[in-house]
Amino acid sequence: MDDIVKQAMARWPNVPHCYGWLALDARGNWRMRDEQAQRLGLPGDKLTNAALVGFIVRNYQRDDRGCWYFQNGPQRVYVNLEATPFIARTDPANGFVLHTGAPLEHVEAAFITEAGELILQARDIVAQLDDRDVAQALGAVGMAGKPLGDDALLAWLEGGTLAAPATLKVSGSDVPLRKMDRDALADRFGFRKVPTPAG
Repeated sequence: MDDIVKQAMARWPNVPHCYGWLALDARGNWRMRDEQAQRLGLPGDKLTNAALVGFIVRNYQRDDRGCWYFQNGPQRVYVNLEATPFIARTDPANGFVLHTGAPLEHVEAAFITEAGELILQARDIVAQLDDRDVAQALGAVGMAGKPLGDDALLAWLEGGTLAAPATLKVSGSDVPLRKMDRDALADRFGFRKVPTPAG
């Protein structure tokens, strides 16, 4: 957290929290949602100012309820999540990189939803892969050390079974790949997609 943010929190400790104004979309874009966007259920305007985005990233964290927020000076600005708290992209140097710019290291498990969304877990980080990179990543899906073809993968997603557990090759290692209902993600990983005031 930035020092200036810590100082503001100490100086003004009781500033009300803000809900609904900031969102993280499924491609890792921060979006500002004004009153009209909130009222109409629109995604909001994509933030493109590098300094502002960097400030949000440095001060992005979660509370004990599993709600993610950006500490803006003395105020918590809670974040609506379209997908997961982090969004990953493929990266030639690191394998995967988060929307924050940090490499996603030590991926220990992967999950695929009925809609083909790929979710990566690395310790306490849960990141959905940007949909533009899913096709590339699915080429690394295997079973018993051999590539799992598109037809077999599709049949498995549609309810079929595999002769051996599916894996995803990440940085030269095979990590378990399991199916998961997209509606179960938030409960499984302990985050809230749309934070609301406590109480």
